[in-house]
Amino acid sequence: MTPDEIAALAADQPPFARLLGLRITHASPDRVEADLPVTEALANRNGMLHGGAVMGLADNLGGTATFLNLKPGQGTVTVESKTNFFRPVPLNETAHAVTIALHRGRKTMVWQTSLFRADGKLAALVTQTQMVLSGQE
Repeated sequence: MTPDEIAALAADQPPFARLLGLRITHASPDRVEADLPVTEALANRNGMLHGGAVMGLADNLGGTATFLNLKPGQGTVTVESKTNFFRPVPLNETAHAVTIALHRGRKTMVWQTSLFRADGKLAALVTQTQMVLSGQE
């Protein structure tokens, strides 16, 4: 995949990603990074980033990373995801997410997303498995 194709695919995010407000800042077959402004719409009752928003962000980045590794006609779907929460992310901060490949196979890919607060501390760690679809499923 050429750098222009990677950039186009990374920029073509689904409506849910736009709803979250995430912005892809780096995309390659091995790594995807994004920023997520923590707005009131993404807050939990304690005024912190909602865990569901964290999981949605990581799921979107894992899917994007998988798409950067697929052959024409293939697709992907998440089959497993696990999240560890370490610290809250307060309102009005911008969280930074880094997704790296743990395994890139023909049938599955495993991605790890680290979510950092503005102070650089790890807030959450998500590990997910994406199944590669041949287009005939």
